[in-house]
Amino acid sequence: MKNKYYNDAIIGGKDITASYTKNGELLRLMYHTPDFRQFLDFFHTGVKINDSCIIYLHEDQNNKYNQYYIEDTNILTTDIENTYFNLEIKQIDFTSMKNSVLIKRYIFKNNNTIDLNVNFLVHTKLLSNPNNMVGSKIENNVLMQYSHNNTLCMFSKKEINAHQLNDTENNIWTGVIKDKDYIGMSPDSSINYELGVIKPGETKELDIYLYVIENDKTNQEEMWKNIENIRKQDIKSEQVSVQKYWKKYLKEHINIELKEENSEYNKKFNNVYKRSILLFPLLTNKETGGVAAAVEVDENLTQCGRYGYCWPRDAVFITRAFDKVKMQKETDKFYKIFCKETQSKNGMWEQRFYTDGRLAPCWGYQIDETAGVVYGVNEHYKAIGDKKFLKDTLKMCENAIKFLCVYLDNILGMHDNSDVVKNEIEKTYHTEDRNKLPVSYDLWEMNEGVHLYSLASIYAAFNAIEEMHNVFKSEYEEKNRLKLESINKLNKKIQMYKKEMETYIKTNMYEQNTKTLKRNTKDNIIDISMLGVVTPFKMYSPKEKKVINTIERINMTLRTYTGGYLRFEGDHYREGKSPWSIATLWMAMYYREIGEDKIADECIKFIVNSANEHGLIGEQIDNGTMQPNWVIGLAWAHAMFILVN
Repeated sequence: MKNKYYNDAIIGGKDITASYTKNGELLRLMYHTPDFRQFLDFFHTGVKINDSCIIYLHEDQNNKYNQYYIEDTNILTTDIENTYFNLEIKQIDFTSMKNSVLIKRYIFKNNNTIDLNVNFLVHTKLLSNPNNMVGSKIENNVLMQYSHNNTLCMFSKKEINAHQLNDTENNIWTGVIKDKDYIGMSPDSSINYELGVIKPGETKELDIYLYVIENDKTNQEEMWKNIENIRKQDIKSEQVSVQKYWKKYLKEHINIELKEENSEYNKKFNNVYKRSILLFPLLTNKETGGVAAAVEVDENLTQCGRYGYCWPRDAVFITRAFDKVKMQKETDKFYKIFCKETQSKNGMWEQRFYTDGRLAPCWGYQIDETAGVVYGVNEHYKAIGDKKFLKDTLKMCENAIKFLCVYLDNILGMHDNSDVVKNEIEKTYHTEDRNKLPVSYDLWEMNEGVHLYSLASIYAAFNAIEEMHNVFKSEYEEKNRLKLESINKLNKKIQMYKKEMETYIKTNMYEQNTKTLKRNTKDNIIDISMLGVVTPFKMYSPKEKKVINTIERINMTLRTYTGGYLRFEGDHYREGKSPWSIATLWMAMYYREIGEDKIADECIKFIVNSANEHGLIGEQIDNGTMQPNWVIGLAWAHAMFILVN
């Protein structure tokens, strides 16, 4: 599988998420969750015109491209003009809201003065491995590429003119395919549709359906019935229906008065805001509420540990944005289903999961994942005011708090032998030379140790559990005196922990010479995550002298000449020279906190100007081109954009 780092555009629907290049190449087809399973090694389309070899739609030296979404929707249009033959091709991609179908519409117009005889070819290869091999079969004008688990059916209302199920790569370049076999073992196959002669000024259309089934849930009879029903549908009506769905969805979730579009900047700001709202459902598991960090970019692990997973910490920020754009039901699911299902017996959350709640590959333990969930539950409660939600999640949060207490006992050197539960947790993590929890990674998952951001998240979790308990205090006073006594004891301990944490930070994470905060106990590297003590965790006031001094050092060391901010000094991830959208939006949040709206708006302007043409925000931005240069459509960045505006 080749490396496919840039998802320039993303669409989705009922249970399919798909990504594309800016030239309209279908890169990934995710089913039935936004993070698993990805089917495509590649999906290439092309035309053979008159006596030419294949002209690939996604790359040809004579092709010109223009790509855009139909306004306020997740319907993607790619205009392709082949300047050699003067053939204009409009490609429209969208997914059904009713079926597991991705629809690809092609409209061909001959702008030449001569007849053009056009054949349309598709060459597609599915991901295959020895434990789940892909085969292929042609039946009833359907190309079925199947494995043990799933089948991808490709078909049209038009008849397949030719097919090739084996060795396609050897001759696809000629634009001529042929095969006597109806079934084959190859994971890549090709089909041809004959459009015939298109006269000057004439237009012809071709619609292709990609229908995904789970083999253990859909039998052959059901499959063929569904295929015929899909074929019968009026494609234009289906597109209109999907268009109406997304326009209605967007209208229902816009929570601010958008800018008057009297400038290019205002237009782009509105585009980023609306695209953020349209992106969120494409990354969210509809059953559990788990949210993928992004559509995957690096299956081969060449640059990173992959992005197509749900980090509880990230999702806490993202669901706060959900609440702001009236996606409270999705947030409810995240905490009541995803978080409950993924919490370990000892109260903690691991680093990351699939969006369906199964544990994903991890490489470390991060205490802020656990603290963040407790903080997030309280933030969601404050947003919706639903005591039932709080009651449903309170025990989960209390278990997490006990785990956080154990962590602090190890960090702060405190110990309470009377707490049987904590002692059991400590035994779980017993090692030969110590009786303590593993050392936590930092927010960026690069450094192990004790970190300011992590402690601030615990501080916020403690505040959150106190606020939650206060909601039920009068109820406990009347009906459950033992529970009241228990939480009063816990709250007393929490107050002690908070004081000890403040003393610990002052002793170990404060630089006396510069009167600034330190990101951890090991170094003096300036790190944007130190802002966590102010926003969102409110451990310190934004106008405390040590915070102001820290901000000055951040501006001196992390701000680039374009106005964006790096993560931290000496960052080596992907060379470490590019500003991060998260870092820049974090600074915007800080400046909003202190009422410096003009400076905050400058940070936001950097994000808007560096988003791609569709309004998707990249994780990192190239200072030279002011374009995303890694992970386009990062959910956390889009969430922070929503929260700061």
